[in-house]
Amino acid sequence: MHDYVIVGAGSAGCVLAARLTEDPDVRVLLVEAGPPDTADLIHIPAAFSALFRTQQDWDHMTAWEPGANHRRIYLPRGRMLGGSSSMNAMIYIRGNRADYDEWAAEGATGWGYDDLLPYFKRAEDNERGANEWHGSGGPLPVSDGRARSATCADFLEAADAFGLPANPDFNAREQDGVGWYQVTQREGRRASAAVSYLHPAMARPNLEVQTGCHVLKVLFEGTRAVGVQAARGSEVLEFRAEREVVVSGGAYNSPQVLMLSGIGRPDELALLQIAPVAESPEVGLNLSDHPTAGVVYASEEECSLKDALTEENLAHWMGGRGPLTSNLAESGGFVRTRDDLEAPDVQFHMVAAMYMQEGLLPPPAHGITLSACVLKPRSRGQIALPSPDPTVKPFIVHNYLTEPEDVRSAIEGVRLTMQITQTAPLKRYAQQPVFVPASDSDADIEAHIRATVQTIYHPVGTCRMGSDDGAVVDTELRVRGVEALRVVDASVMPSVPRGNTNAPTIALAERAADLIRGRVGAAESEAAAGAV
Repeated sequence: MHDYVIVGAGSAGCVLAARLTEDPDVRVLLVEAGPPDTADLIHIPAAFSALFRTQQDWDHMTAWEPGANHRRIYLPRGRMLGGSSSMNAMIYIRGNRADYDEWAAEGATGWGYDDLLPYFKRAEDNERGANEWHGSGGPLPVSDGRARSATCADFLEAADAFGLPANPDFNAREQDGVGWYQVTQREGRRASAAVSYLHPAMARPNLEVQTGCHVLKVLFEGTRAVGVQAARGSEVLEFRAEREVVVSGGAYNSPQVLMLSGIGRPDELALLQIAPVAESPEVGLNLSDHPTAGVVYASEEECSLKDALTEENLAHWMGGRGPLTSNLAESGGFVRTRDDLEAPDVQFHMVAAMYMQEGLLPPPAHGITLSACVLKPRSRGQIALPSPDPTVKPFIVHNYLTEPEDVRSAIEGVRLTMQITQTAPLKRYAQQPVFVPASDSDADIEAHIRATVQTIYHPVGTCRMGSDDGAVVDTELRVRGVEALRVVDASVMPSVPRGNTNAPTIALAERAADLIRGRVGAAESEAAAGAV
């Protein structure tokens, strides 16, 4: 018997397992469907796309997206210790103050920017040191990238020539501008949530980690969660929780687990012959993500990371340097495409390679990619159950680009990528178009976007938190209508923050651990005492 059973060893699950087991009297079981994070490719930053469609990937797909020419879009998600933090691009971005203050204003009390800043700082071990905005000494290494590709440096020069301001720290007072991204790495190696939080905690006798266990559903006695049922191969197992079950499966899998467990819309559960436990009218709804599109050029110069995986570069990587330490999207930035916006609506990712077919195919030549993602999309999708079989993948539709405001930002963002790539010194690599709009007209740019848009891997919102009755979880992340069950991951975010979502998920889980332990306010006290 364990005090807590955590479902999913992604970023949130790793944080929770580490923080809850700081109390030696608390027994925690962490259950993960995928394998341990032992594959070499996990830890080589530049190799992350080689993990796509392997045993380390949930390999989700959307349904036919109405705003993307009815294409199905590939949705990679980490299925291993560390979850998606073990196969992401490692960019450390928190989002904008406006994102969190909006959450709080709309009913997510306690989740405003000032509430979360101490948790960002508590988590962080920034190599630049601690200041008003950053922490040092936390579990999560945050570093300046060791690979500074020439094309990514030239993007910054071109953006400066184009008139965009430089920003040395997107996570400080201002988000606007362009610069080098900081990354979750230590000495050139990936610093996933598993590496940073979980592995140090696994030496504790009060933490048990089970890999290769696919959770089928939450078990209830009445309306109280008492454990989970899981499958390892053909063996069905039960794990009991004395205090709470915490679901940390992410924006796609967490709502699926809730619905399989009888939490959802009664008519839909009845059609699937799932016994209802509690009505939750919004579970699986409110799906939000950052759609991205841009331009790809081939180059006759050997300017990219196309041939970086060599024995020589592996030796350099072992020494913590060289091109394999690259996260591919080394530089980028944030812009407002209209003067009346309160915060940026587009984010650039400058990739030191041709990023082809959603990362599923190796680049055929040297080249560059500059993408622009819509930071505050209004479009909303949903997760649904196509079957009561827990091993069947959920139905997912994002409804990308089905709101006019999203299309407007996307068009202006891609237009900027076209203009910046034709500005010196970046222009020298952008003479052979591969995926580029036919012209600068709105119609041609929109057609290009709908034909090429993909995810930038930031799904949130499907178990929305809030104080209203429709919210799936309350502001302490407890599932409404039942007892002893919480959801802690990006699915509880009311809307997607402006930026990459791994750092916000880790901060959210840090605060959730304090909520579970009854320690809310501890991070603020630590900060005031100079502990972070």
